[in-house]
Amino acid sequence: MSESSTALTPQQTQFYEENGYLFPIRAFGEETAKELRWEFEHYTEQNQEKLKACLPRERRAIYAQTHLTLPWVYEIVSNSTVLDAVEGVIGPNILVWDSGWFVKFPHDKAFVSWHQDGAYWGLRPAKVTTAWVALAPSHVENGCMQVMPGTHKMSFPQTDTYAENNVLSRGQEIAVEVDEAKAVNIVLRPGEMSLHHIGIAHGSKANHSDYPRIGIAIRYIAAEVVQEGVERQIAQLVRGQDEYGHFEIVARPRQGVSSAEVREEADRRALRNILPRK
Repeated sequence: MSESSTALTPQQTQFYEENGYLFPIRAFGEETAKELRWEFEHYTEQNQEKLKACLPRERRAIYAQTHLTLPWVYEIVSNSTVLDAVEGVIGPNILVWDSGWFVKFPHDKAFVSWHQDGAYWGLRPAKVTTAWVALAPSHVENGCMQVMPGTHKMSFPQTDTYAENNVLSRGQEIAVEVDEAKAVNIVLRPGEMSLHHIGIAHGSKANHSDYPRIGIAIRYIAAEVVQEGVERQIAQLVRGQDEYGHFEIVARPRQGVSSAEVREEADRRALRNILPRK
């Protein structure tokens, strides 16, 4: 699954630092993206009955932390083309702290309210970036991600709504009016990705099209980052070295070997640290 280098130019790094996001970045070729989409659709089909019974925020039980369980997802999060771009914004020692599939089925009511990840993740310092890798076209009609440039330098009050169709764990949202006229639509083709800063205000609307939006959000942290909370988090070292030991490092998943227990434990610890902070 090796692709050409996506090392960022100085101009790209500067744009990210000033605006809090960067796109599009070519992560995978079209054929590789098709293969990965097939893997995703096969996994979704295996969990179809559970998904039918889920609220959007409950899909996490199926779609979160799959890099700890599925070798083909680990190949995405550890791919050198993705990591080259990530290194350009957080440095050479990189851990995967979390991942989650953000899928919106055709005419799906699921949405993501305007929020800032840094308001509740408890990660310090802010050497944290999310790579959003698309396996299907992501555009305005099917609810692509939107960002508010420069808001990673600001802090907004957040509130919990627990709205029925909100994908977020508590339906958390910015508690002041957001001027959506200033939003940038993160439009991506299959195999492309974006990067966004832990502090940027972002969200996405429902899918009003006949086509799915399929993408994985991979949360990368520099090795020196620590997380507040009662649980020591599980992570994977995917580039460089970890000289700090702030996280419990686990190995890549192996084909044919069940690692469901690791995935469930990682998600339990993550939610226990995140959910109490309101």
